[in-house]
Amino acid sequence: EAQLVESGGGLVQAGGSLRLSCVASGITFEDYVIGWFRQAPGKEREGLSCIYNRRGTTIYADSVKDRFTISSDKAKNAVYLQIDNLKPEDTADYYCAADEMMRMYSPGDRCLVPKRYLEVWGQGTPVTVSS
Repeated sequence: EAQLVESGGGLVQAGGSLRLSCVASGITFEDYVIGWFRQAPGKEREGLSCIYNRRGTTIYADSVKDRFTISSDKAKNAVYLQIDNLKPEDTADYYCAADEMMRMYSPGDRCLVPKRYLEVWGQGTPVTVSS
């Protein structure tokens, strides 16, 4: 059974950093595109970044590309999201998702669209940034 488990969220002061982890099981990791998303209370789920594991290509939303870094450790079946200079507006639940079919397309912003991920989502990890 495919599964994603996020961790690394928590309470942090503005200006601090966090590294979120997304560990996958039950999938052929290299064949998947892994995306990071967040959802704040009362807002729609927002695409942040994704990585095409086989190609090594990374995509970022314009709003986060200066502070967020996505990376992958194939040996651990893990994808990480490093968030620097955290701001109160980063407060949200953060999710990762995986999709195999997306690798059939050229890397691009489609990997930032939540509804494109039909296969598996994690349960989320909360991030709260205090001012």
